Amino acid sequence: MIETQVKAAESLEARPAALLVQHANKFASSIKIEIGNKMVNAKSIMGVIALGVMDGENIKLIIDGEDEKLASEELVHFLTK
Repeated sequence: MIETQVKAAESLEARPAALLVQHANKFASSIKIEIGNKMVNAKSIMGVIALGVMDGENIKLIIDGEDEKLASEELVHFLTK
């Protein structure tokens, strides 16, 4: 399991959230996003939007599975670009 703290470069509203979900769905690993006391499946558009991540907010990625390293690298790059 990999846990990574990142600072989101932009809000995860409709379009950025959809792109994040597309990236997450490429991987077999379980991918969760945690902010505060809320945790959602990063492969769920409704869950990601419901988190309400704002520009510059710190979030935690929790990735577990066979391709967790690659998933972590790609998602951290996506979130921080």
